[in-house]
Amino acid sequence: MKITLIRQCTKFRLEQFRHSLVLTLLETHKRDQHLLNPTVIDSFRGYLDEVNVKFKATPGSVLITTAQGGSFCRGFDFRYVRSHARGSEDKAYKEMNDGFKDVVKDLISLPMPTIAAINGYATEAGLILALSHDHLTMKQVVEPYLRAELLSRKRSYPGYFAALIRSKVGCPLARRKLLLRDVQIDAEEAAKIGLLDWNHEVASEKDALEVAKTQADELAKKEWNGELYAEMRQLLYPELCKELELTSSHSC
Repeated sequence: MKITLIRQCTKFRLEQFRHSLVLTLLETHKRDQHLLNPTVIDSFRGYLDEVNVKFKATPGSVLITTAQGGSFCRGFDFRYVRSHARGSEDKAYKEMNDGFKDVVKDLISLPMPTIAAINGYATEAGLILALSHDHLTMKQVVEPYLRAELLSRKRSYPGYFAALIRSKVGCPLARRKLLLRDVQIDAEEAAKIGLLDWNHEVASEKDALEVAKTQADELAKKEWNGELYAEMRQLLYPELCKELELTSSHSC
């Protein structure tokens, strides 16, 4: 099975595997948490732009986002906020938050199906990153994987966070558990509340990325028109589109 390296830097690697484009957050040191700061966010957007430019006209393309190590993404890099505050942590946080909003916007606009292969903890902005994809795959293990962590941060979060969670988590009780009780959710619970649309028991035997590649092969058979696919996705989430200030040929 041929894997083609498209681009790589310290933090990211983009490869092509059959119809799948696999974007991996690289482990730069042991126990890397893949924290999001403006530098990482800008690099992430550069890779998404390359996917968009090179493959939007290729029917059957699917983007899979995954990560090395024990974390998918643990959220915002608050050490960066403190070190770049220059008298105002709020300003440094806003810069980071505004940049990440554009990452969510890029994913919601991407003209192809997207899958987040959750290999480890996805918390706070990392949960939002995962939910910005069309599909999730998770490995069924004992440890919890998804957690909002919004209350524990003691910091106000933007409207697009809540809009995305309301758009993707249909059950009000599940939303309360996720946001107001800050419950940790494993693959079995994620399947129960509708976040996984692929048999989660399959993932107990295979790595989340392998399950995602299998799902990508099934999706690729549809040979979607990319622009139409992106437009249909946006029509599904009008509240989120409004928060993202995202418009298409049809009103969100």
